[in-house]
Parts: sequence; structure tokens; C-alpha cells
Amino acid sequence: MTETVVIGNATLYHAACEDILPTLDRVDCVITDPPYGIGESAGKAKTRTGPAGIGGGKYVKDYGNDDWDRAAIPAELMAAVVAAGRNAVVFGGNYYDMPKTSCWLVWDKLNGDNDFADCELAWTNLPKAIRRIQYLWNGMLRANGEKRGDHPTQKPLGVMLWCIEQAGSPQTILDPFMGSGTTGVAAVQLGRTFTGIERERKYFDIACERISRAQAQGQLIPHEMPKQVQESLV
Repeated sequence: MTETVVIGNATLYHAACEDILPTLDRVDCVITDPPYGIGESAGKAKTRTGPAGIGGGKYVKDYGNDDWDRAAIPAELMAAVVAAGRNAVVFGGNYYDMPKTSCWLVWDKLNGDNDFADCELAWTNLPKAIRRIQYLWNGMLRANGEKRGDHPTQKPLGVMLWCIEQAGSPQTILDPFMGSGTTGVAAVQLGRTFTGIERERKYFDIACERISRAQAQGQLIPHEMPKQVQESLV
């Protein structure tokens, strides 16, 4: 059963994205982080430890044993996701058979020596060169004091603000795999119109709460923007 929640200029759907996408108007940009099929939902984070001296050798958080990351989304659904926007930014595009592109967005986590990937990649159809952002996201060490813990694959707010900027500052943004709503928070803080879709009840509720807080706090002004280090890779 579909539930729709409207919070200011954000419209959020508790539903499967394949049911909602055909009903939506095309947006300026899709910015999303779909399941990759690597088991992040199935208690995988429970076995991980933080860097030396952090977390006492214990996992940071047990997110439960769910099935939303059991498999990558089908190719036809990915095609529909990309087609839903004039432009698209898709984290984990390296796990999919995506069209050739001149522009990948590279998030360098400044991880140091641990079992996590040094970078995450987002496929785009943007007509520009590869771009990289260095943004610390290493266990309990995170840039700008950002909090984490709402979702096992949660992206930093600063990275999602950067993605919106790299996408040409779109006015309408869609995230069909909204998770805990970080893309929506970034969109709201920038005064953009946001549409989010999330099928998991617990994450939909978290997203509603976070986006509601962002609406109440109002838009960011330039000096409040998170500090970022970015560069072009050619």
C-alpha cells in the first residue's frame, strides 16, 4: 500500500519505486544510491570494526538482517530510473552495466588502513570530466562532525550537496531509493523540489523525520555550506 507524505517542497512515497516512477513527471536530475546486491542489508556491518582504538574492536551498529540488498535491481528498472531525469547521478554504477560516460563522480573517503573501500563511484550522464571530492567518512571520524547511524549505506550530507552542485544545480531532484533521506535533506537545504521513494518502512520514517527537520531549519546560506575538497580528474 502506497503512503504519500508532503513536507514543504518534498514529496515522499512509501512504496516500491517501480510502482511510482511511471506516475511521475520527469525531473531535472535523479540522484540516488540503489542496492548493489552486495549484502549490506543482511547484518554485514555487524562484523566490521572501526579503525584502531575506535569502537573497542566491536561493530559500530547492527542494522538488522533485511533483504533489500540481496540483489542488484533489474536492468530495466535501472533504465527507468535514469530515464526519469534529464540528468542522473547513480552511486554504485560500477556494479551495473551502465552506458559509457565521460564523468564519474569519485568520493574519496580518506579511510586510511581498514577493510572499507578507499572511494565510492557514482556514474553520471553529465557532459563533463571526472570529478573527485575528498570527504572524511572513516568510522567515528567524519568531516564537519556529521552523524551516521540511520542506514548502513548512508552517504554524508556534504557529499550529496556536492553531487547536486556537480549536476548543474537542478531545481527538481528525484531519489527512487531514498533510504534515510540524505539526498532529500540536501535538496531541501538548497531550496530545491524533492521527490523521494523508499519501500522499507523503518527508513521511510527516518527520512520523513530528517527532511522535516531540514524544512524547519530553512535553507543553507553560503557560509554554512560544509567544507569540501574537490578536484578534476582527466
